[in-house]
Amino acid sequence: MPARDEDGRFRSPDHGDSELDDPAYYLNRELSWLEFNRRVLTLATDASIPLLERARFLGIFHSNLDEFFMVRVAGLKQQVASGVTRRTADGRTPSEQLGAIAERLHPMIETAQETFHEQLLPLLERQGVRIVSAEELSSADRGALDRYFEDEVFPVLTPLAVDPGHPFPYISNLSLSLAVTVSDRKTGDRRFARVKVPGVLPRFVPVADGQALLPLEELIESRLGRLFPGMDVLEAHAFRVTRNADLDIEEDEAEDLLLAIEKELRRRRFGAVVRLEVEDTMPAWLLQLLAEELEVADEDVYRLPGLLGLGDATELAEIDRPDLHWQRWTPVPHPRLRSGSGGEPADVFAAIRRGDLLVHHPFDSFEHTVEHLITSAAHDPQVLAIKQTLYRTSGDSPIVRSLVRAAEQGKQVVAIVELKARFDEEANITWARELERAGVHVVYGLVGLKTHAKTALVVRRDEDGIRRYCHVGTGNYNPRTANYYTDLGMLTADPAIGADLTDLFNFLTGYARHDSYRKLLVAPVSLRERLTRLIEREVEVHRSGERQGFIRAKLNSLLDTRITRSLYEASQAGVQIDLVVRGICSVRPGVPGVSDRIRVLSIVGRFLEHSRIVQFGPDDVWMGSPDWMPRNLDRRVETLAPIDDPEMAAELRATLDVYLADNCNAWHLEPDGSWRRRIPEEGEPRRDSQRELMLAAAERAPDAVEPPYEPHRVAGEASGPDAESEPVPGLAERVVTAPPDELDLRVWLDPSEQGAGTEAAR
Repeated sequence: MPARDEDGRFRSPDHGDSELDDPAYYLNRELSWLEFNRRVLTLATDASIPLLERARFLGIFHSNLDEFFMVRVAGLKQQVASGVTRRTADGRTPSEQLGAIAERLHPMIETAQETFHEQLLPLLERQGVRIVSAEELSSADRGALDRYFEDEVFPVLTPLAVDPGHPFPYISNLSLSLAVTVSDRKTGDRRFARVKVPGVLPRFVPVADGQALLPLEELIESRLGRLFPGMDVLEAHAFRVTRNADLDIEEDEAEDLLLAIEKELRRRRFGAVVRLEVEDTMPAWLLQLLAEELEVADEDVYRLPGLLGLGDATELAEIDRPDLHWQRWTPVPHPRLRSGSGGEPADVFAAIRRGDLLVHHPFDSFEHTVEHLITSAAHDPQVLAIKQTLYRTSGDSPIVRSLVRAAEQGKQVVAIVELKARFDEEANITWARELERAGVHVVYGLVGLKTHAKTALVVRRDEDGIRRYCHVGTGNYNPRTANYYTDLGMLTADPAIGADLTDLFNFLTGYARHDSYRKLLVAPVSLRERLTRLIEREVEVHRSGERQGFIRAKLNSLLDTRITRSLYEASQAGVQIDLVVRGICSVRPGVPGVSDRIRVLSIVGRFLEHSRIVQFGPDDVWMGSPDWMPRNLDRRVETLAPIDDPEMAAELRATLDVYLADNCNAWHLEPDGSWRRRIPEEGEPRRDSQRELMLAAAERAPDAVEPPYEPHRVAGEASGPDAESEPVPGLAERVVTAPPDELDLRVWLDPSEQGAGTEAAR
């Protein structure tokens, strides 16, 4: 362990190779992710954020935590059960990681419960949004609820008794249930039953003419007598189960990957219980019964005050109260894709032939750019083929509809559908079969590799011959998430990139293997090696005195130990490194002699930061799908594209400038692994990166107005003209000639595809 000063700071090490392998220089993956979720929770406590948006962030915090237990905690428990003692880069065994998670998590959950019950609910009540109990209702309201219960709820309920003739029932993953104790009026025997709270019904039931909301479990509890006639209901307590939901697919042995995944999805329903949440009023005997039947250890039981399953707080965020929401943001059509009069998008192929286009969602409209490309290709008689990767898409996807239409018109259509996209497996199976029925050539990815690249290739017969039109991006082809994920994309007819994508699709669909590509960096072929060389190049130019070496990157996650080590070596050589990492980050910045030239920020705000930008030196700028994690560099198909166009490269550099200057949504990673929120100092201009990008986009629209959105501020501070961000030079130079359609913007900060030993958006 490297020595520390008396104040706890690291001393400078000798620069031997072994020193950089010291666990003290690496942050733990699981704890780093928990700190990301803590930043999400902080937004739920932020008085400067509209009230219902705070409820949304609280729901997101809990939904994120559900996935963390289903995947990460479950995976660690499996390792412990299998006797795995291998240590992570930060020096922890699986058992030690579980202990550290529990130690950090329990206070965080207490904060979340207090935030909901002691902050949000009283504030909502002041605004006329009340969460009530059944006892608070008037007789008239109870009568209305009786009708709702009989018509909508009672037919769905199934009481499940537990006795010698009725074994303990199966409890589904993430289901909310009531543990009910009843007494037989004839015999006096006490019996136990379970009643599942139907997940197909709204969690909060409107009452009192919509002026109040009653939790569904309380409605059911107040009418349990209907379910147990001839019995006296003695007590009922809510509980909730979380199961291991990781898939374990032997791809090498699977003859049909789709069928293998379907089989594994069925098995996932019966995964081991990894968490039991119960009301803190539950008696000890009942808790013991549940724990024994569900085979849950004491450390996996969470006794919570108030409502369970607060991921459903996102339902509250859908209440139609504009005064308690952020106002709508309208994505702006790209200026080169707007026609002059009718408002219809311009000829996308002509626009791309004139030069590459950079699109930045949700500031640029996804509908009028990427979706427009695929829709146009489906209808254009000159288009011969469309090839596209589909990692995650939405229900009733316009992209899928366009691919179906193209196939029905006789075009060659290929869809690489990644069946292993976590928690989207079933949806992707559905779309894969729909595409196959329409005549699309569907490929389910490669054995041992997830296809995470975001690429589309359109082959068109132009007047001067066959031309390939390409999209390379950072985000999924999902029009819904495109409205609240920040993502980048490049539309280009560059022949070299077109040839690279042709080779890539041939690799994905056939047996073609390529050791190198012309322009694209492709994982697992060349990406890791080239990134390492680019880092080393900055070291060399810095040591030569040619210029100051520097590296800037915006990523979702940074976990790869070899890349981290290369960054430490670059920092030791004097290279300046600025990183914007939304979620997991294993780099420990600011350690003297190791990482004192490294700065790490995280942006957590209204939009989910999902774009990836990498810059080496003043001019070498890249954009694409991979994060710097072992899975992305070694076990996935990923693409990173160079930005050759000087104006596009300048725009991406300016975008990095904006993020690095943020002092409203930004958090600074300290050497001890904690995160400190940036707050403008007295006299310092407020810099809200997301707002500045919205302002820049709005200035490209006709009759530009400021985005109707309040930036984050310290609780109690005023907002207004004096607190607003300024437009970003270089980002507002496009001209738009027609107003876009309005799109409602909502945010969902799901973990960045956490994975099973694994990964999200998501």
